[in-house]
Amino acid sequence: MLYAGLVLYGVSEGLQLRAGLGLGPWTVLNQGVARHMGLSIGEAAIGVGALVLLLWIPLRQRPGLGTVSNVLVIGLVVDATLALTPAPGSLWVRVPLLVLAVVLCAVATGLYISPRFGPGPRDGLMTGLHRRTGRSVRLVRTAIELSVLVTGFALGGSIGVGTVVFAVGIGPLAQFFLRLFAPAPAGAAGTGQKADAANPVMSDRSVPDPV
Repeated sequence: MLYAGLVLYGVSEGLQLRAGLGLGPWTVLNQGVARHMGLSIGEAAIGVGALVLLLWIPLRQRPGLGTVSNVLVIGLVVDATLALTPAPGSLWVRVPLLVLAVVLCAVATGLYISPRFGPGPRDGLMTGLHRRTGRSVRLVRTAIELSVLVTGFALGGSIGVGTVVFAVGIGPLAQFFLRLFAPAPAGAAGTGQKADAANPVMSDRSVPDPV
């Protein structure tokens, strides 16, 4: 599930780029970095992810298999998706492509987070700052996302209606798929019971940042 989710996440990011209607905050940053550094979007994503991991050191966050895989796999798949997918010209194609990309991103989030092989670099930054500052997860996440979005836009990243669609849709959709793919808690095997609000990863109050 981990690698299926990471591959699907990279595909969703590539499709959102191909839709050309605006990107999520971290992809805006990756695009801006890529334009200034002469890198591909995937290479920029890997570089940004590695830099975010360095911020884990003072926060005393511990990476896992999923953390390292997140940094490497998504960037490689984004570049592969862009290489294999032509850019659509018609708005009638680009709008459905944007919607598909957001839904796929949410499915991917459920697939790669549910196995719990370690948070992605951005998730770890969020939870680390939450623990260090004592601020709410919602406030920390919002501050990070806004900072990343503004920085990416200043570097030339694309903001548009797709940015709004992603911001509004990804939280509820990701929460749905996190619950759908969640393993049954210990002692609940065969009952069909999924992880509930006692699990902070699956709680409605704390949806992990999918990227």
